Amino acid sequence: MTTYILFIIGFFLLIKGADILVDGSASIAKKLKISSIVIGLTIVAFGTSAPEFIVNIFASVQGNSEIAIGNILGSNIANILLILGISAIIYPITAKKNTILKEIPLSLLAAVVLGLMANDMIIDGASFSGITRIDGFILLSFFIIFLYYTFGITKSDTDIVEEEIKVFSYHKAIIFIILGLAGLVIGGKWIVDGAVQIAEFFNVSQSLIGLTIVAIGTSLPELATSAMAAYKKQSDIAIGNVVGSNIFNIFWILGASAVIRPLPFNTSSNGDIAITIFASIVLFLVMFIGKKRIIERWQGVFMVTTYVGYVVFLVLTK
Repeated sequence: MTTYILFIIGFFLLIKGADILVDGSASIAKKLKISSIVIGLTIVAFGTSAPEFIVNIFASVQGNSEIAIGNILGSNIANILLILGISAIIYPITAKKNTILKEIPLSLLAAVVLGLMANDMIIDGASFSGITRIDGFILLSFFIIFLYYTFGITKSDTDIVEEEIKVFSYHKAIIFIILGLAGLVIGGKWIVDGAVQIAEFFNVSQSLIGLTIVAIGTSLPELATSAMAAYKKQSDIAIGNVVGSNIFNIFWILGASAVIRPLPFNTSSNGDIAITIFASIVLFLVMFIGKKRIIERWQGVFMVTTYVGYVVFLVLTK
């Protein structure tokens, strides 16, 4: 019972830790005269992916690769089908041309590349399938290219929304950073330990727990950000947040996890990679069905319904 309580508290610590770490770091960056756009593209972007990152680092170090891979795949699927679906139901989402033609295809490419890297046994006839350290470095290289692209569009896109940065005293900002890091580390550890024990207790795979409970829990910052953006009718922020997070998850988080410790891959997870690819394709296609460049409410309902169906399928088969 204690493990389950700590598992739940762990999500609170993880998300709150990421939040105050971002606030503290962004405040110091602002005091150092760094522009709000750069802070938004770096500190804030990394901060919203911090929950997935910390959980994956602990899972990777402890050798729980099913949780590490399941967390990323599950988060990416939830980001598109659940979070964007809910956001579109709140208010139809309008995407920018760059998002449709460059960023969504890049998130699709990330999922395809992951599928190719992870299937050594099927593609090469190797005795082992996994995401190796070399694969990790390649994913990180893609991530550097993505960062270069992101900074490039800030110079040409006049519609970029600057982040509103709260400014605190240096002492308060440093305390926020320390508390944020502590929350991330403690929360991440409790979540991974809890996920392993829950899987053992219910006699289900760690992959199922990673794809569902852990993935949705670590995606809560994206849900809060996108839902609030949709409510405020800032729909480009809602979709940009989700697509950017999906690219971060595979190229940055999974890449770093594999560099720390190679991740063995179970071929049964190919179905989840296929759903990740499918979700990205659905997101791309809905931009051209009905009103162009808009995810309408009925499409949002379809996406959420598809996600619920996917979760039910997981529970029945994993």
